[in-house]
Formats: sequence, C-alpha cells, structure tokens
Amino acid sequence: MAIEIERKFLIAGEFLRDVSFSHRIVQGYLCPGSGKTVRVRKWDDKGFLTIKGPSADGGLSRFEWEIEIPSEDADNLLLLCDKKIDKTRHIIEFEGHTFEVDEFHGDNQGLVVAEVELKSVDETFEKPSWLGLEVTGNRRYYNSALTENPFRNWK
Repeated sequence: MAIEIERKFLIAGEFLRDVSFSHRIVQGYLCPGSGKTVRVRKWDDKGFLTIKGPSADGGLSRFEWEIEIPSEDADNLLLLCDKKIDKTRHIIEFEGHTFEVDEFHGDNQGLVVAEVELKSVDETFEKPSWLGLEVTGNRRYYNSALTENPFRNWK
C-alpha cells in the first residue's frame, strides 16, 4: 500500500521561467461522490488508472494506487466520465523537491496550483518565491471537486 503525502499551494508569482518540462493532462472520475477517488488520466500519450482513499492528517496524506494502462483503454474509460479536468502540468525542480504546477483550462481556467510530494508529514522544504497561500486539505481545490464546482463558479 502506497501513501501519498503532499502539500498544495496557490501560485502567487511568475513560475514559468523555472519550468523543466510540461505535459497536457485530461482526467475524469468514475464513481464520483463515493468518498474515494477512482481516476482515469490521459497524460500525453499514456493512460493511468488511479485509486485514492480518503484524506488523513488534515489532507496531507492518503492511500494511492496507480497503474499505467494502454492509451486506448484510458480513452475508452474517459468516455464513461461525465465531467473531466483539462490542465497543463509544469514540472519544477527546486532545492531538492519536485513541484507540480497545474494550470487549469476550460471551466477551471485561471486556477493555478502547485503540489509538492513529501516523504513524511513533517518534512520541511524550501518554498520558491512564487508559492502563495497553502490550501492543503481544502477540498474545494481537489481535482475531483473541481469537476463538480469548477473555478469559474467561485467568482
């Protein structure tokens, strides 16, 4: 069993100059509202199926299982998803940690968040200057929640 430990932040400055590479991601959710997340993701030409458990430690950690699946299978599973997330993920290496900055498109246009995965809930890390308010544990910023209440509806 794998445990994912991550912290999530809003972006408060220019981050694009620090990007190592970027990917376009489309993902959808099977069985929404079940308290657990079953996600289908298309990442460039690769497909993934991910199962996540409920959050623990104030939203810092949760069970995560993921497997790569054929791209065609991901396309077919995405057809079962009523609502999808479309985003560009930018990868930034900073002071020994990898930050994943998600720039959302479509109904979530204008929302940009960064996540950093940690080895333990109390691990410290250097924060880049463009990192803003921490939103770890705020369900509103979960990708699965953004399919139900997109960013465009927040204003």
